[in-house]
Amino acid sequence: MIKITNWAVIFFTALIFLDSSIAQTAMINVESRNLKSLNGNWNALIDPTGIGEWRQVWLEKTPEKKTDFFEYSFEGASELKVPGDFNSQKCELTFFEGTVWYKTQFDHALGNGKRLFLHFGGVNYIADVYLNGRKIGTHEGGFTPFQFEITDKIITGINTIVVKVDNHRLGNGLPGYGYDWLNYGGITRDVNLIETNKTYISDYFVQLKNGSLETILGWIQLDGIQSEQNIKVKIPELNISFQTRSDKNGYANIELTANLELWSPQIPKLYKIIIESETDTIDDNIGFRCVEVDGNKILLNKEPIFLKGANIHEENPYSGTRANSLEDVRILLNAAKEMGCNLVRLAHYPHNEYMVREAEKMGLMVWEELPIYQHIEFSDSLVPKKMDIMLKEMVHRDKNRCGVVIWSLSNETYSFTPMRDLELIKLTNNCRALDSTRLITHVINNQGYKKNTFNVWDTLYKYSDLIALNEYIGWYIPWQGNPSETKWDIVYPGKPVFISEFGGEALFGSKTGPTDEAANWTEVYQEDIYIKQVEMFGNVPNLIGVCPWLLFDYKSLGRMHPTYQNGYNRKGLLSEKGEKKKAWYIMKEYYKNK
Repeated sequence: MIKITNWAVIFFTALIFLDSSIAQTAMINVESRNLKSLNGNWNALIDPTGIGEWRQVWLEKTPEKKTDFFEYSFEGASELKVPGDFNSQKCELTFFEGTVWYKTQFDHALGNGKRLFLHFGGVNYIADVYLNGRKIGTHEGGFTPFQFEITDKIITGINTIVVKVDNHRLGNGLPGYGYDWLNYGGITRDVNLIETNKTYISDYFVQLKNGSLETILGWIQLDGIQSEQNIKVKIPELNISFQTRSDKNGYANIELTANLELWSPQIPKLYKIIIESETDTIDDNIGFRCVEVDGNKILLNKEPIFLKGANIHEENPYSGTRANSLEDVRILLNAAKEMGCNLVRLAHYPHNEYMVREAEKMGLMVWEELPIYQHIEFSDSLVPKKMDIMLKEMVHRDKNRCGVVIWSLSNETYSFTPMRDLELIKLTNNCRALDSTRLITHVINNQGYKKNTFNVWDTLYKYSDLIALNEYIGWYIPWQGNPSETKWDIVYPGKPVFISEFGGEALFGSKTGPTDEAANWTEVYQEDIYIKQVEMFGNVPNLIGVCPWLLFDYKSLGRMHPTYQNGYNRKGLLSEKGEKKKAWYIMKEYYKNK
């Protein structure tokens, strides 16, 4: 881990976040802002051929002469709910990957001396945004927020927003062509108008100094013409009022000492933090904790901790939709808590902000991950730039969430892929420069398994705080000996080891059959895998946590067995209806005894 030792480093970190040419500087902590929700039913045009671009549908042209006609119209068009994925809202869109045009209208009377922003929580995958017939911007990436200032672009009366949403897979996209989950398209997260003063608090970072249990270190950034202001940071519960002043760039440092009740899974303590400038006030609920590596252990608040995880996708299993609400995420997180978890791995992309905040409140540590997933074209000149932007947008949104303890920068990439090592090492270094208060890892699945021995190696492990590996012994690879006698040859033997995926598929209700035949997708076969995995865990050196794949069965188009899969990955410990498979009880007992 790299420690912050001077204010120059902190200032450099702030500049990285604030460089709009590098990443979308969307406001953080949107809930505390002056909001007008644009959620609801939006008109929608389905555009399978992509011809709407040529027809300029955002102009909404109307006939002027008797011979005029136009082959599109939002008037009379069907509606789609926002937020929401379009795949689950219409049968004809179930497997659709392409363009859908969305339209809504709003009327907003902007006050004197105010600014107005159009903020999207997430759109998958590319969004082109038009206001009153003029394009105001584009964003690529399905899982991070973005915004556009529209102060000088709105008109008196009715304003029209048109969004072109395209979830086509791209060879140089993140993720790329192939991935094992449903490619939910649409405006999948909240849309808001945010009104601010001319100068407002655009960003801030308030966390414990790396390695400390009492020193709070951070910064505040103002945006606007009145950049030099007096600023206060208050923690009312602790009777703390820290005063500082921003410089000509609107930037101010924070450093204070406090006797804190630290955040942990047992006591997920959050403090109300109030930041006041001369022109703006914002509040947030922030917890303080210290996470670090000490030799082959992970320490939380200077004490060793075992990570009892569950992999989850951002999918409401009961409705078969992208999870986008507080109610949706509670379904997933409560299921993880019931099994005894203290950590959730948000696979394989940043989940919505409700997920991160609610996990923090419930005492669940969060493993947050970039969608750098298998077969990425690292040699494409655009890919490293996209990786860097997505990293900055992910860290930017959640840097104040103490529940986030691990940034995972890739999953199942391969060292033989051209430029992979070089670009992911650069990304790792960039992440360390952005944030020294969390651990960093890459998830690898290319370890060898011969003669009952794991050969665990990868160049990226040298740059990771922990060795994270996916292994599917008993499913994709047969057991080669007694699980308790499995040997481990680890290239960096002094580092903590985390088994980030393991398991096998089973159809709920298929409870009988031989335990040594995979082809019937039985619960007893899956249960046997888990029994043997738990036995093997006792022999893993430096094991600091495990994370079964995964909590719920989820939609995956590549799972084509009509009897057992029917479009679902069946590795869940729970079915898509929430029914507990036999393997669930194995993990419940294992976590209970850890």
